[in-house]
Amino acid sequence: MKAAVLVFPGSNCDRDLAIAFRAAGFETAMVWHKETELPADVDLVGVPGGFSYGDYLRCGAIAARSPIAAALKAHADRGGFVFAPCNGFQILTEAGMLPGALLRNAGLKYICRTVGLRVEETESAFTSRYDRGQVIDVPIAHHEGNYTADDETIARLNGENLVAFRYVATPNGATDGIAGVLSPNRRVLGMMPHPERAADPLHGGTDGAALFAGVAAALVSA
Repeated sequence: MKAAVLVFPGSNCDRDLAIAFRAAGFETAMVWHKETELPADVDLVGVPGGFSYGDYLRCGAIAARSPIAAALKAHADRGGFVFAPCNGFQILTEAGMLPGALLRNAGLKYICRTVGLRVEETESAFTSRYDRGQVIDVPIAHHEGNYTADDETIARLNGENLVAFRYVATPNGATDGIAGVLSPNRRVLGMMPHPERAADPLHGGTDGAALFAGVAAALVSA
């Protein structure tokens, strides 16, 4: 199994994500934003958290138009797995790969703490190692984590069971408490919380480890 982690100026969770991928059994490469191709035969691409390009213009907007962005979209279009926490989620919405937008937190303050997430679906590889309705503890660290979409989009996400996680107590004003959403084929997941920061006992909790194990198991079985 092969994974790639994209690296932008301002990324600060790229190594955390690579460590989580490797712990799940992935051979992992780091890919600089100026590259135009992903490594051959890559199965999973991670779009990490941080502050790509200093969050200038809008969070994720410049990264969504970087040289590597076309290869990322092509990977997803051919059915490849993509996992994008925090700034990665912002990048995917800016690239049009996931619906909605991430706005400033309702309280207009940066939030950094562990929150409870409720698992809303278990049909995706990312959530297959959890139980539906299970509550897991995962850190958040963001200023623009307020997931927003129009009523039609929210209804579609709910109707098609594409909401992966919801906050138990919404910390940032996110519409319908949405913390993470899936693409229609369930192979692209964007979420504001950081499961890669809850994947090792030294982190103080391992509730995020099952997410990476689930994707690895899906690829092995395939």
